[in-house]
Formats: sequence, structure tokens, C-alpha cells
Amino acid sequence: NVLNLAQRAAASDSTILLLGESGTGKSMVAKLIHECSPRRDKPFVTVTLPAIPEQLLSSELFGYEEGAFTGARKNGHKGKIAMAEGGTLFLDEIGDMAFDLQSKLLHFIQERTYFPIGSNDPVTSNVRIIAATNQNLEELVAKGKFRLDLYYRLNVISLTMPPLRERREDIEAIIEDIL
Repeated sequence: NVLNLAQRAAASDSTILLLGESGTGKSMVAKLIHECSPRRDKPFVTVTLPAIPEQLLSSELFGYEEGAFTGARKNGHKGKIAMAEGGTLFLDEIGDMAFDLQSKLLHFIQERTYFPIGSNDPVTSNVRIIAATNQNLEELVAKGKFRLDLYYRLNVISLTMPPLRERREDIEAIIEDIL
């Protein structure tokens, strides 16, 4: 059922939030959505948020201009959003995103523009956002650790991946696929 819903959701350009425990296949479903979408011929870029130090995440997402800070590359750096232009940006483990960066992501989702670090010129972008988490975002909102407005922007279409223990009939097919 989730895969059927994912394929139907792929036809729209709406933001999708994938929920479920670790190991339920959220990243595989994100790729499936991209491959079934009109954006399939454009890039699919994954950002695993906890894997990037908080201090670097803004420059990884939005990029930076030459001279934006000490040690900045000559000619600047293209961010993940620019790399995904026309395609899909998959934000994995969105529940782990630092609170101060959530407002920048919210602005990008609402306006489809962003400012590379060190730039005064906005960049307009055409990417689809798919986010995933194994955390309960509603609880994080209640605790003040996740922005309510960002949660609403991400939760346009929500798909919950059931754990394998709830879909034992899939075990044989998974084993055959692995073998």
C-alpha cells in the first residue's frame, strides 16, 4: 500500500515526509518516488543531516561565494540545493536538523529562493523536497526542538513505512531479492 501511495504521490510536485523506524526503507522509497516522477531525468541528491557537522550544514545546503569566510574555496562552492536543480533533494533524518537552520530551510521551501553564504543575491531553485525521519516530529514540536511551521511545510504528503515485523509476508520476497 505504501509503495502504491508513493508512486501516486510521485506524479505531484508536493513535498513528501517519509516516517518510520530505522531500516524500514525510507531512502529506497524516496528514490522510487524520484524515479516515478517527472523529475526522474534530473538529479537525486541525498543529504544525511546528522552526518554533516552543524557548523557546515548551511554551506553544504546553500553553498557559498568566494571569500565568504576564511578557508572558503576560490570560486566558491555549489550547495546541495544547486546540485539537485530540477530534480529531488532528499533530506534524510530531518528530525536531527539544528533548530537555527530550520528557519533557513523553511524560507527556502516557502519562497524557493535562498542566499549562498556571502551573497546578497537570491538564487531561485526548482527542486522537490522529500524528507525522512525515524523520530516523532510532533513530539519534537511540542518540546520546542522542531519548528511547527516547518513541520507543516514538510508534511504535505506523509507516508509511514511499516517495520518488517508488521509485514511478515514480505520476508520471502526480500530474501529472494537478496539472494
